Amino acid sequence: MSENPTPKPVPRPNGDTQPFWDACNEERLVYQSCQSCGHAQFYPRSACVKCESTDLAWQEAKPAGTVHTFTIVNRAPSPAFRGDVPYVLALIDLADGFRMMMNVVDCDPADVAIGKPVRIVYEQRDGQKVPQATLAR
Repeated sequence: MSENPTPKPVPRPNGDTQPFWDACNEERLVYQSCQSCGHAQFYPRSACVKCESTDLAWQEAKPAGTVHTFTIVNRAPSPAFRGDVPYVLALIDLADGFRMMMNVVDCDPADVAIGKPVRIVYEQRDGQKVPQATLAR
């Protein structure tokens, strides 16, 4: 991969997502757990998607999961990602029972497969760390 001439987008936290992004900057992956029904949810919201309770707590996730599905991106969606192609965009099933979309980095895209184990790593983007996955070794 070469240097990207255009900076990659940086997330813009809001009241629901700020704790998630703060934890990412500490290289910790967190998710919301409903205290009423036990549902684990991601992305952060103001209420549980299963029972609509607003009694949500932040839990630290294990930094491991498996590839649920993926695609190999060969055409950059914007100039910021041009230096990354080809890259893998995947849905990752985290060990704590929720799913996230992220890139699988630092590997040959041909090595990625459904069911492969991954671990969470972080990419620095202009003051904000963004979770990514890499194949577990």
